[in-house]
Amino acid sequence: MLSAWLDFQRATLALKCAGLSDDQLRQQAVPPSRLSLLGLVRHMAEVERVWFRPVLAGEEMSGLWSAGGELDPEPAFADAGTADAAAAFAAWRDECEHATRLAAAAVSLDVAGMRGGMRFSLRWVMVHMIEEYARHNGHADLLRERIDGATGQ
Repeated sequence: MLSAWLDFQRATLALKCAGLSDDQLRQQAVPPSRLSLLGLVRHMAEVERVWFRPVLAGEEMSGLWSAGGELDPEPAFADAGTADAAAAFAAWRDECEHATRLAAAAVSLDVAGMRGGMRFSLRWVMVHMIEEYARHNGHADLLRERIDGATGQ
């Protein structure tokens, strides 16, 4: 059930971005916010990366967009105005696929690993990811409506 809900949330973000030009994906919300659909895609690529890889594969946390691999969420949004949309979507899809493979290989939802000095179970990560997507998909709803009036799932 958790995998199905996470897949649904991932698909919802993809749907919110479907059919838009790169310029539309880069359109920001209302100043001073830097929120954009492309920024959300970049952010969620990092969120997938920094939760599944450390907890399930024992990898160090590292960002995709931050200088020197540091973990900083701001560049995902701040640099979205000039970012390569195709590269951002490819990175997001790659991280989602990698996370799905890691989760599928776990013997149970109780498998746990370390992240930032704390121990988390796969169950906790899955619930957190569903919550993270749901929150940002609400942002995506508003952004998409502002861009072209599209609403709904």
